[in-house]
Amino acid sequence: MPYAAPRYPAAPVPSGATHHPVVVAGGGLVGLTLALDLAQRGVPVVVLDEDDTVSTGSRAICFAKRTLEIYGRLGLGPRMLDKGVTWNTGRVFFGERQLFDFDLLPEDGHEYPAFINLQQYYAEEWLVEACQATGLVDIRWRHAVAAVDSRADHAAITVDTPAGPYALSADWLLAADGARSTVRRCLGLPFVGKSFRDRFLIADVVMQAPFPSERRFWFDPPFHRQQSALLHKQPDNVWRIDLQLGWDADPEEERRPERVIPRVQAMLGPDVPFELEWVSVYTFRCRRLERFVHDRVVFVGDSAHQVSPFGARGGNGGVQDADNLGWKLAAAIRGTAGPALIGSYDAERIAAADENILHSTRATDFITPKTAAARAYRDAVLVLAARHPFARPLVNSGRLSRPAHLLDSPLNWPDSDEWPGCLVPGTPAVDAPVSVAGRSDWLLRHAAGPGFTLLVFGGPATPDIPGIKTVRIAPDALHDVRGLAARRYGAAPGTCVLLRPDGHVAALFHRFDRDRVTAAMRHALGHAAPAALGRVA
Repeated sequence: MPYAAPRYPAAPVPSGATHHPVVVAGGGLVGLTLALDLAQRGVPVVVLDEDDTVSTGSRAICFAKRTLEIYGRLGLGPRMLDKGVTWNTGRVFFGERQLFDFDLLPEDGHEYPAFINLQQYYAEEWLVEACQATGLVDIRWRHAVAAVDSRADHAAITVDTPAGPYALSADWLLAADGARSTVRRCLGLPFVGKSFRDRFLIADVVMQAPFPSERRFWFDPPFHRQQSALLHKQPDNVWRIDLQLGWDADPEEERRPERVIPRVQAMLGPDVPFELEWVSVYTFRCRRLERFVHDRVVFVGDSAHQVSPFGARGGNGGVQDADNLGWKLAAAIRGTAGPALIGSYDAERIAAADENILHSTRATDFITPKTAAARAYRDAVLVLAARHPFARPLVNSGRLSRPAHLLDSPLNWPDSDEWPGCLVPGTPAVDAPVSVAGRSDWLLRHAAGPGFTLLVFGGPATPDIPGIKTVRIAPDALHDVRGLAARRYGAAPGTCVLLRPDGHVAALFHRFDRDRVTAAMRHALGHAAPAALGRVA
């Protein structure tokens, strides 16, 4: 049966308090993720959404491993994994010939796969349920942001509703209202970047097909000459098909079933019955705001940055925005944040956005060469890749989403100890199988939490530090059953790894030192770093 989108009743015009700690503009994937994150940290949130339902069409379908780990911390990871279509592998074709295949997660010992495919509307519906269950998220359907005034200590907001307008204010306004952001327009903030002169068709089709659960990408396929095509499997026998159309294609004309159905039939063959579920035509854009933090207004997701969909960097990047911002805002509201903490969102997520834009731009240039010379280069690389492995890394059908490595973050502890072959400050924590009292488990389930976590490998129990949860990895505690945790962290007995609330490494220590660990935590909260406290080589 086709997905039946829920309809939520329009919220009445409020008669109570008009000032709130946090208001989120936009009840889509990123806005709801951020609202849930804040609520689980004890922060009440008002969400304003101009619609009364979840997203139309599958939209962002590829949820990367890092994103699933974030949703694992928020309590939705297992549900998404159970419903989603798991895939780690893909195939690349040129014409009728397969050039090569690839495996994005060749090693085992991780709770989550490289990717799952799951329609965005499922994720949003479950996020709504989870937000409502907290009792701290007030989702106001059919409440649209109409005007914004950003001031030094708060944001003033005018809201339109079916029952009339009203005003409210917030210590923080979080703009998660998408590519056509009203908040961005109200503040007169332009994007920096480029739009590409090409158009692509997305078609969700319902069919029974023997194709495996993997990513399939074609350059110049026989069913769509001189263009590109992409195929993904989703739950409920829904398949995502992307077809390059060219800049001259008329978007309105290409959405018509009379145009879409023959294109899909040419791809699948005449004997595969299917039904169209959703169709859209889009243009690649790779651009961002110059800054994401503007006084008390902070931009996340597509309202802050946009990339082409090849590589699954849009939705995954937006979820990482929410993961990065939530704990920082909670600390600011509690009064534990230093003066540099909120500003670090700009430093960290602009760097991540630039990385996504770079990869997305390069993929777009390779997929849609705009000159004869560029096409000749592209086709020569494809021919070489069929026979020579050295050429395969040059084939760019979309560099798939990877977690941000915040190596230049101002929050990284400058006095961390060093050792080779392990994570460094700024990298995200990695998972490994563990056991507790003989029961199988996963490391990140214990490392995740609302505050800081100190992983201590072996040795005796360490003293408690306020604001830090200690997780001891030892046979009599959290047992590293296969030694993968120690190997992946490069840990020896006594090693300590301090993790931020978003799971990124804040500091590394060869041995426990209460003063150094405390200083590293304060530095990661945006307070000025003290003098060096004794690095161990």
